[in-house]
Amino acid sequence: MHRRLAILGVPEGPYVRDLQRAALELQPDIQIDLLRYVDLQLGLSGSIESGVGVFVEPPPYEAVIVRSMPLGTLEQVIFRMDCLQGWEAAGVRLVNSPRSLEVAIDKWLTLQRLAVAGLPIPATIACQTRESAMLAYEKLGGDVLIKPLFGGEGRGIVRVQCKDMAWRVLGSLQQIGQVLYVQQFVEHSGYDIRVLFVGEQHYSIRRRAQGTWLTNLSQGSVAESHALSELELDLAWRAARAIGGAVVGVDLLPTLDGRRLVLEVNAVPGWRGTGAALGVDIARQVVQYALRDGD
Repeated sequence: MHRRLAILGVPEGPYVRDLQRAALELQPDIQIDLLRYVDLQLGLSGSIESGVGVFVEPPPYEAVIVRSMPLGTLEQVIFRMDCLQGWEAAGVRLVNSPRSLEVAIDKWLTLQRLAVAGLPIPATIACQTRESAMLAYEKLGGDVLIKPLFGGEGRGIVRVQCKDMAWRVLGSLQQIGQVLYVQQFVEHSGYDIRVLFVGEQHYSIRRRAQGTWLTNLSQGSVAESHALSELELDLAWRAARAIGGAVVGVDLLPTLDGRRLVLEVNAVPGWRGTGAALGVDIARQVVQYALRDGD
């Protein structure tokens, strides 16, 4: 019987293609289904009370690798998570689990999980009105990052050091209904550390900024190999466990005063920069993990 793997994301996206390539190299006879979120559906028959509640069409996949979590209406996002949770309940292995995706998508919930786990994080305040956010701006020292609650790769992040600019930016965000996520800007040495976990394996790089404080590779930073210290590995491992994901990227920030802060955990991490810097086929590792035998 041929093994069957599904990849959920943008079919023409580079990471979906990379995973497809790796899966076919590992098992040429594997069946790969490329799924889009708009195609997800669930069905039930009977009732839970009668004990005959079942999926009309049980998902046929051995594993599903989730490669994106697109924006949508509240109903769409909730239903998509319902679908993933339904698959998980039916015994399909998801990489990553629905709960870890829910946590990592939400910057505030991620940060809260990290704080509860005792991990060092930047001082952050989230609120809903410009007036409250202006108080947060002052409390955090007048040099802050204003971030979207959802999103990644450095998109939508604004550094604000001017009270007038803070007033305008926060007002604009309030008008479009965004949560106002205000984080203290932390001076750093021009780079951060990305630790990518694939199960028990980890791969680490240094992302060096090029003429800006942003260290995301999508914003022009350069990836270099990085040997983790014991402290850095411990922080990254604990952060990954706090979120609960198996394939996650943890971002650490070395501060000018020698500390290491945990910035974010990404449950749909990219790996092109990591793979290129280290000479590792990350997609192959992800597929092997998804199709592993046992738990």
